[in-house]
Amino acid sequence: MGIRIRTTVGIGSAALLLATLIPRAAQQPELLPFSPGETLTFDVTWSVFPAGQVTATLARVEGRSPEVYEVIVSARSQGFVSVLYPVDNELHSLFDPRTLCSIQIQKKINEGRRHRETRIVFDPIKKLAILDERDPRDAAAPPKHAENEIPECVEDVVTAFYFVRRKPLRVGSQIRLPINDGAKTYDVSVEVQAREQIETPLGRRAAFRVEPKVFRGLYKRPGRMLIWFSDDEQRLPLRIKASVSMGTITGTLKSVSPVLPSTAPGR
Repeated sequence: MGIRIRTTVGIGSAALLLATLIPRAAQQPELLPFSPGETLTFDVTWSVFPAGQVTATLARVEGRSPEVYEVIVSARSQGFVSVLYPVDNELHSLFDPRTLCSIQIQKKINEGRRHRETRIVFDPIKKLAILDERDPRDAAAPPKHAENEIPECVEDVVTAFYFVRRKPLRVGSQIRLPINDGAKTYDVSVEVQAREQIETPLGRRAAFRVEPKVFRGLYKRPGRMLIWFSDDEQRLPLRIKASVSMGTITGTLKSVSPVLPSTAPGR
């Protein structure tokens, strides 16, 4: 039986009805504020002292269907901070660009005397986070293995930034997302607190100031984190400021590779 649209239906109502009849795959694909090839480089300060550099590079994992994206994050201390507390960390996070759900995160952590190699696999079918961890400098130490329940979709500490970048930001609104650290899933509420003009190495930019509300526990130390995302189509994390017991650590975006936003794979 055919579908009739009476001529008495308004233009706006008819357009809405037609939109519901068009398959989702045939509609305009969703725009992403990031795409493979994007590299973000941050200068890090500890209070007023230069402390190091962080880079985050987004890539497409070849040979995976459906598409999988990987974020490679490196964090290295510099200068006198390296003498006081050397840091040489590398994280590899895999996620589904259609849903922004984390698939897996691997961490190589070298901070002072602490050395860990960790892999967390997120299984959406079994609804488990599967953690394996070892100390690469202590072969005699038994490896750690743990499994804990998760929702069907969770974020890790890296993909959480890309999840928020994809969301519309409005002052007074909140974004909720589950973040898992391998031991526990935290129900994180991100408050969009203000729209401000800030000075950055990329020039004066309008930015939304947001604050995640489960900083304690998730990041191991009590404190507060503020993030400024650019008010444009790229939603760049222009500044990240964490106030913890050891002082204030600030990451300032100093460069971004010139990559235009891409479209999300069709759902």
